[in-house]
Amino acid sequence: MTAQIRSLRRRKPAKKRMLLIVNPYATTVSDRLKNLVVYALQGRFDVEAVSTQAQNHATEIGREALDGGYDVVVAFGGDGTLNEVVNGVAGTEMPVAILPGGSTNVVARTLGMPNDVVDATEHLLSLADDWQPRRIDLGMVDDRYFVFACGAGIDASVVKRVDRNPTMKGNAGPYYYSWAGVSSFYRKYLLNPVRMRTTIDGREPVEGVTTIVQNSDPFTYFASRPIRVCEGIAIDDGTLSMAVLKRAAQRDMPTLVNRLFSEKNPAARHKQVAHFDDVAHAVVETVSKDKQGIFRPLPIQVDGDYIGERDRIELKAVPAALTVVA
Repeated sequence: MTAQIRSLRRRKPAKKRMLLIVNPYATTVSDRLKNLVVYALQGRFDVEAVSTQAQNHATEIGREALDGGYDVVVAFGGDGTLNEVVNGVAGTEMPVAILPGGSTNVVARTLGMPNDVVDATEHLLSLADDWQPRRIDLGMVDDRYFVFACGAGIDASVVKRVDRNPTMKGNAGPYYYSWAGVSSFYRKYLLNPVRMRTTIDGREPVEGVTTIVQNSDPFTYFASRPIRVCEGIAIDDGTLSMAVLKRAAQRDMPTLVNRLFSEKNPAARHKQVAHFDDVAHAVVETVSKDKQGIFRPLPIQVDGDYIGERDRIELKAVPAALTVVA
């Protein structure tokens, strides 16, 4: 009996089963890097790697993973890849982890993960001995979850333009976003913006040209610098924060842009921004019509991915909807 007990003590615990969902089209992902990451992770995990083939494929893979006996699902790609994985497993006990492979990797940085994939892999390996899954909130726009942000208006137009040129997105990164932002502002929003009405938790509606919703802070990053729009928001406080830009005027842009990078004077306090925190529910709907009297739809982005145009969106906070390991 004593020998059997000693044998059990020497026996290593079984490796946790990991499903690694890889977006091969993400900015920094390559076959060589994927193979190196898998090889490293196999030291502490039983790893199965699956590459996505098309848009929303990661969501399908995530749903299938729920019945696959895995201990964790890892999104290896950018924030868009993570968003798809989350939409497959949200509301369950399945833990999600992240390996940053995109150009910005907002969620990974927000959760304290290294932004370099090699360092992030080492960090993930260290978690095998300190396995402490925790719950975070999600936001929801209509029937789609988002992790850090959703936007209608200028930011969605920028994302749409950037997504059309993935090569420039990968090569120029934040500078291409900046160019797309300036271009979209002067071509569309300065002359004839789509106006929208935002109603928050049943309060008096606010009209504007852009509505940004955040589930975490910051809104995004410019290289290593955080860009902050909303205040009073954390990824586990059970609510959302929202900012409505009331007009698109050239004279407002210099002061507004400066505040996006400011800790002391954030964009939420700009005179042309209506800010709301502790938001549980909101509705955003277009109020602009074209010459034929047809409502002009709103461009929408979710977690940095353009998802199309809609006349109306409904937003809500979903507390403790996702289990993460980070």
